[in-house]
Amino acid sequence: MARRWTVLLAHRRGYPPSPPAPAGQDFDVDADDIAGLLAADVHVVAHSYGVLGTLIAAGRSPERVRSLTLIEPPLYFLNPDDPEVAELERLGDEVLTLGLEMDPARLRAFLRLAGAPLQEGEGPLGEKVERGVRRAHGSRLTGEARPDLSAIRDAAVPVLVLSGAHSPAIERICDALAADLRGERDVLAGAGHFVAAAPGFTERLEAFFERAP
Repeated sequence: MARRWTVLLAHRRGYPPSPPAPAGQDFDVDADDIAGLLAADVHVVAHSYGVLGTLIAAGRSPERVRSLTLIEPPLYFLNPDDPEVAELERLGDEVLTLGLEMDPARLRAFLRLAGAPLQEGEGPLGEKVERGVRRAHGSRLTGEARPDLSAIRDAAVPVLVLSGAHSPAIERICDALAADLRGERDVLAGAGHFVAAAPGFTERLEAFFERAP
């Protein structure tokens, strides 16, 4: 995409080359960081926990956002009566509060949903995966985030919500978000949670960008 667009990769705190997060991930800190990067006519693409800070920043200044592409966000409050979504939130909360002390089977269940590169069987998680769990440990719970979706909707910011066809609960969260923001909705299978690696992602993203006013 860099052949046609000016691309800025924003790494959240704790993800090199950005500095470490002071005490786990915090979507309000992310929002402040993202707000400093927003300029007129910017297309913003956010993934997973990073969607929380992105939506908070966009809700504060929707006029500075040309479009939003939101990939598999942990916005569980959008589906308050869905037991599978509630279980997914419990798994996520346990990772954030317990880290590597979490029940091993439940930890692996969450890591599989998150697309972590797990070895077959019940062997060690691997250094990279353990580092990711340690980085998430102590982070602010996703359920505390309440971005101002109405400000984004009222400003008619173009929105595309994407998912990877690997979790029915995540699909329903994405359906609810797209409906709330009156946005486009699509499913790109083949890469699990890492939807940006799925076949057709770049083409779908560029087509969305080109339609944005």
